[in-house]
Amino acid sequence: MAMQIPTTARAVASLGILFTALAIGACGGNPPPAEQPIPPPPPLPPTAPPAPPPEPAPVLDPAPVVAAPMPEEDPLTTRSLDELNRESPLVPVFFAYDRHEFDSDAQADLERNGDLLAQYVDWVITIEGHCDERGTPEYNLALGERRALAARDYLVSLGISSERLRTVSYGKEFPFDPGHDDEAWQRNRRAHFVITAQ
Repeated sequence: MAMQIPTTARAVASLGILFTALAIGACGGNPPPAEQPIPPPPPLPPTAPPAPPPEPAPVLDPAPVVAAPMPEEDPLTTRSLDELNRESPLVPVFFAYDRHEFDSDAQADLERNGDLLAQYVDWVITIEGHCDERGTPEYNLALGERRALAARDYLVSLGISSERLRTVSYGKEFPFDPGHDDEAWQRNRRAHFVITAQ
């Protein structure tokens, strides 16, 4: 059985607990610190004003773009053999009657032909030796051969490879001029240059 506590004692104990609680609550220790406002941050050191943005570069009218000129295609490299030989970039060389030596005009023409052959290194040519209608066929074939060989040798002396130079003699068989006078004969005594490969 449980023991009973007298009511007076209970009342006294209750009052004691109440006073103790009030005393503790009243004493509560130190009062809470008063809220202090946060101090403002210290001022920043003075700085120079920001630099203005750089001036934009002046806009110039763009210079017109001029395309580099296209190298012109060399007409002598685009022609067929037939066209080249019709145009005759290599000039014939003419001889005195019964001769296979060159005068100064013939030498100048051979040098011009040599310059072209040096420039167009793929050209292979045939040098045809021709004569006028006077003389026997055998004599004219031999003279035509001497003329073709003389022209070949001169070109070789200018540095043109003999591998690119063929010779043939036609004697009097293919006259340039069909006439029968000194003027026609002069035109027929020649070394003629034919481009046979390019």
